[in-house]
Amino acid sequence: MSTEPETTEQPGPETPDGATEDGAVEEGVAEGGTTEGGAADAGMTEGATADAGDGAGTGAEGGSGAQLSEAEAELAAQRLERERIERRKAERKGPVEAGAKLSGKAADLLAAVRAVESGQKPVAAVFDEPAPRRPAPEAVQRPQPAPQPVAPAAVPAESVDEVRRVLTDGGAPDSLAPQAAATLGEGAGEQLRADPWQLLRIGGVRPEQADGFARALLGTEAGPDDERRGRALTGWLLEQAALAGHTALEMRALTAALAQRGVPDADAAVQNAVAEGEALVFQDALDPRAPEPEENDEEGAERPVRLLVGLERYALAEESLADGLARLINSVPKEDGSAQEWERAAEAAKGSTAELIRATAGNGLVLHTGGEASLAEPAALLRTAHALGLRAWAATHTPLGRERFTRLLSGTEGPGNPTPGGPTPDDATGGSSVTDGSDALPVATVAGLLAGAEGPGRDADGALDLDLLVVLDAPQLDVETAALLAESLPDGARLVLAGDPAVLWSAGPGRVFADLLVARVCPQIASRLPDPGPLGELVSGIGVGELNQVEAPGKEVVIVPVRDAGEAVHRTVQLVADSVPRALGVPAEQTQVITPGHGGAVGTRALNAALKERLNPGPGRFGGFDPGDRVAYSPAPGRTVPGQVVKADADGLHLSCAGLSVVVPKERVEQCVRHGWAVTAHQAVGSRWPAVVAVLPGDAAQALSRPWVYTAFSRADRHLSVVHGVDQALPRAVSEIPAKPRTTRLPVLLATQLPTAG
Repeated sequence: MSTEPETTEQPGPETPDGATEDGAVEEGVAEGGTTEGGAADAGMTEGATADAGDGAGTGAEGGSGAQLSEAEAELAAQRLERERIERRKAERKGPVEAGAKLSGKAADLLAAVRAVESGQKPVAAVFDEPAPRRPAPEAVQRPQPAPQPVAPAAVPAESVDEVRRVLTDGGAPDSLAPQAAATLGEGAGEQLRADPWQLLRIGGVRPEQADGFARALLGTEAGPDDERRGRALTGWLLEQAALAGHTALEMRALTAALAQRGVPDADAAVQNAVAEGEALVFQDALDPRAPEPEENDEEGAERPVRLLVGLERYALAEESLADGLARLINSVPKEDGSAQEWERAAEAAKGSTAELIRATAGNGLVLHTGGEASLAEPAALLRTAHALGLRAWAATHTPLGRERFTRLLSGTEGPGNPTPGGPTPDDATGGSSVTDGSDALPVATVAGLLAGAEGPGRDADGALDLDLLVVLDAPQLDVETAALLAESLPDGARLVLAGDPAVLWSAGPGRVFADLLVARVCPQIASRLPDPGPLGELVSGIGVGELNQVEAPGKEVVIVPVRDAGEAVHRTVQLVADSVPRALGVPAEQTQVITPGHGGAVGTRALNAALKERLNPGPGRFGGFDPGDRVAYSPAPGRTVPGQVVKADADGLHLSCAGLSVVVPKERVEQCVRHGWAVTAHQAVGSRWPAVVAVLPGDAAQALSRPWVYTAFSRADRHLSVVHGVDQALPRAVSEIPAKPRTTRLPVLLATQLPTAG
């Protein structure tokens, strides 16, 4: 590594903010930790803003044409798809299995859910009877025709006015009225007046604010032991856990968090939430493959289990995902191309590429791991599949990733822009370019594929009209998106999930790729193609917990030490606007700044303000934006697309995002758009730039982890500058701080569905 010698004194001390990057949450939900991807600010806000909505940056298409409603239509389509899955589940002969051999409180809680849902018993009477044994679910049915995207219905003005009156009476900002009316649905005003803690269902509202609202409406009736409060806090804590990546919480963690929030009887609060159908309870074996105790075993002998509580939304998605993956694993892949043809293609390839082709030939699900250079192997697989007559597509996490893989597939670019003498796609695979008779190669974004805006479309049964789907950036799949993908694939299709397991996990709940690697239910192919050059050597070391000094004769890696926040901002602007363009020939528009959080003296807000002043000064007449500004556009919570402001007029803010025109109405600009010269590592996942400036200010030391450093540093193709102000916190993060654990159920569900896999 090189060290840039120049330093510049700047006035003003460093101002620690404590703001962390998307996904970096306080330790344990009991501490009330929230993610930047959906966290509330200290004050009561008008729901999700751009600060919350861009979240961990799961980028995808931002919509096209002159209609912003396409993004809303995409969300509506996904909601309809989830409703379809729920209907299919309800049509089964038996209910969805939530755990077997429940006993004690677990049985009581589970019985409460089903008894109340069926209407057989009132809430107060259901806790004294054990839950019946539940039959195993039937096999997943073929997907039904995909629903057409429909824009969400507008909330009636009278409903919003009613909610506004209730909010005013309770001393809450009336600006929350539209979101509250949309979230609570019909009779929202009456619901809020009868149960003021329903305000916690509104994004950005915190328990202390809901408590104050309840006291204003209910007076002395509002107390910490109110059943409505305990039930609402249970749901809120589970939502916060989802923001931190969990699909469920252990019962002990949930009750501890409720107690910390002043709920006197946490067990009763959970029971009430379960009885009302606002949460589900599960009992999962710690070792799902261990045999069940025999009837003649010693009395009291039981398999070790853990008791979990989760929201129905994520429980349903996780179970649907397990069903869909089990269906693919158990189905026989379509015989497109004979076994001899597959084998000849494998023999023509080399190393792990040949292994990937052979594994895909005979399996419905295959996992492929590796860094940037390993993308050459899925590209070779896609070429092979097309040569054998398969309808094969690839899907990426972001539009930038789609463009990059398209160039790789066509043979015009190698991953990582390898230096002369480094591996190229043809060196690694012996493959050739794919041509499909059109200008567009078979590469889409995951969001575009599911929304029907990209990809092959769907067949008469509603399944994606393809035989092979290669999903790149697979660690970014959250459980809901992965479930939609699995449910959308026809019987006999092959699914290859490829990605770098060392990067940050998904913005949404779940850790699908990591869970599948642990579950070992399908072939796993590890690429043996190393990322080339000094950057590849640096990132590979970080992946195994070592921060090594590397020789960088071409200034591929430069360390810029700083002493305080002001100097960090100054040096960052200097690098982007002057040093990198002058020394390396990389223009400012191709240099991306990555920092751990949005807040703080060196967060994205502060850096973007300084970069705008230097690179594109202007009055910011339209919501703080001017033509030419780089932006990060969030068409939906947790998704980010890089773009540029084109103009602003009466229709809204006109953006160019990945070559597509997007118009953001004025009332949505604050929610959906932020400046994009500086982003967080989560927002940067799935994209790469010729040059990256990674900013590590002193107040970010607690936010650093090995996955964060690996992700930020590996976004650079040719050059990485590290603005370094965290001293020994950086090597300590790399060597000692792995990814924060997430509580999920997918491995247990897969082990139940595939008892002989392994």
